[in-house]
Amino acid sequence: MHHRPEPTPGPSTVTRSGPLTWVQQWHWFEHTIPAPRRVNPTPLADHCHVPPPATVADIHLALASLTARHEALRTTVDPLLPIQHVHRADWAPLPVDCVDVPAADADTLEAATAALAALPIDPERNPPWRARVLLVAGKPRAVLVAAHHIVIDGWGLAVLIGQLHDQLRGEPTPAEASVHPLDMAATQHPERARAAEREWLMRLASNPTGLLAPFGGTGKGGGRHRLQHRSVEAYDDLDRVARRHRASPEVVMLAALAHDVATRTGEHHFLASVVVSNRARAALRSSIGVRALTVPVQIDLCPGAAFGEVVASVAAACAAAYRHGQWCPAELVAAQARMDRRRGVVTVPTIEYNCYSWPRDYLVPACNTPPDGPTTWISSTPDEPCDTLYVDLGRDAGTVTLDVTVGDHLLDTEQAMALPVRLCALLRAVAEGAECPVPARALTPAAAGWWRAPQGWACLTEVEDVLRGHPGVLDVTVTPRGDAAGEGEEPHLVVHARVAPDVTSDDLHGHVLDHLGEVPGLVAPRRYVLSAAGLESGRSPTSLGGARTPLRPPVTDPERALAAAVAGVGSSTGTFNSLAAVDMNRCLADHGVTLVAVPRLLALLHQCGFTGIASDELAGTASLGRLAAALEPLPPRAPGGETSP
Repeated sequence: MHHRPEPTPGPSTVTRSGPLTWVQQWHWFEHTIPAPRRVNPTPLADHCHVPPPATVADIHLALASLTARHEALRTTVDPLLPIQHVHRADWAPLPVDCVDVPAADADTLEAATAALAALPIDPERNPPWRARVLLVAGKPRAVLVAAHHIVIDGWGLAVLIGQLHDQLRGEPTPAEASVHPLDMAATQHPERARAAEREWLMRLASNPTGLLAPFGGTGKGGGRHRLQHRSVEAYDDLDRVARRHRASPEVVMLAALAHDVATRTGEHHFLASVVVSNRARAALRSSIGVRALTVPVQIDLCPGAAFGEVVASVAAACAAAYRHGQWCPAELVAAQARMDRRRGVVTVPTIEYNCYSWPRDYLVPACNTPPDGPTTWISSTPDEPCDTLYVDLGRDAGTVTLDVTVGDHLLDTEQAMALPVRLCALLRAVAEGAECPVPARALTPAAAGWWRAPQGWACLTEVEDVLRGHPGVLDVTVTPRGDAAGEGEEPHLVVHARVAPDVTSDDLHGHVLDHLGEVPGLVAPRRYVLSAAGLESGRSPTSLGGARTPLRPPVTDPERALAAAVAGVGSSTGTFNSLAAVDMNRCLADHGVTLVAVPRLLALLHQCGFTGIASDELAGTASLGRLAAALEPLPPRAPGGETSP
């Protein structure tokens, strides 16, 4: 959102408008984040084969019919406000093209689908989807569909492709109108959302951080791995275990993942963020609108518990989490950022789990690799780091597919490849009757230099490196104190620092807080002890016990511009409307600014002539002063009034 917003579609084509649902808010905010750092794929893409004797004209007719039936296919969103607009069915040409290919084999389909997904979709001015017909010798063989996540989720895309395939086969489609997200906005209960937010924050606050980082990965790892593993044998094993323990296959696989994490790390209490379709009502199952959301599943495993007990525990935790399946992401993320900064701990869960529980038998087989063959690499590149382990489960045509995405600092290449193999081996052992009890201690030792703080795992050398980056710090030593070090007192970290006379404990504390989320394993110590050698004459060593940092008003031009933007957004939300209320030592969330206000804040910064920070940086825990230091003046305008590249 560092460009001037274009005008929204003309009102003559709009049939109705309204707010984005709570679930849509995150995806609306996320499309303003630079693409490499987005969590969710945008757009989503998939494909189906074309049954003979369907023609290109039949495909166009079917897509036109689906556009008329599904309002989501003709919905746009506002660039600065969380508002969506539904247009007439004929408001824009069908976004369909045709491409000639030599064959419609699995490799071609995979590459073509990936190429279509890589094309940008502008949900502010154009239809939020596009389709591509693959022609072999002039005849249609497959249809690829890509959709923006703001208005269509993964389940919805599967429903859309399924109905397209049914129409091409001449089968009747559902007669009832599809439920649009606008229809759901009025049914959301604010009190339930607040209760869910409290539940979420409570779970986050009681869980360890840096869960996987001490037990693998590459030091200073800056990239991510993406891989896919398929197994035919695991399909039968998963079904056998699920039937034996009367649980869904999806819950069993999550239990296997939880068992593996506990075995590796020795942690028996941690969070897993689980994606659910949120389509319990029959009317929603044929809706292509955004309904899928993430719920926090609290994993609590007992050392020595057999795998059947693990399944029962995970199933109960999932049921408890689903009851809190609605919240307001814009406010939740702000509340989490406030909590992170005050506790000095990043509370993002380490484990993410997603399952594609809908049938996809109409798809052309995606890969010809032999059953239980080697892992297939999608990519492994040193791009933006991934701070979470993502495991996606798919069960298509008798094959279990595990997609793994993980940051290099959490699991290195060999460890990432070994994870799905290990999960399938666990399923085989359990299916054959093994108990597979949960180990009481980690089978993998923690890396040197990591310490189990009360708030989670901390890397002492990382804390030292961050503190050395503060101007005026001459030398730093970080040591654990208390029970974890065998000293019989409350465990905490102590930082001994030789500093210049003008450096204070408050300076060091704010510096560490500003780096939360950037450095895995960084925990803000509860107190700092400054060595007397680095203090002014006559001063004694001082300690810090979480004292409030004094208010700091903006002083530089970038700081004043950011403060003005924060005040401008605050005045429109009823938070505050004065520069005097903006404290540059606090983060954006502390000023009551939520995700839905970030695009407007960036637009105000642009009007003030500044750029250089992205929307996801504003959603973090960095202070306004640190953010302002990254601001840059806009480049001079090129002839014609546009900003030069």
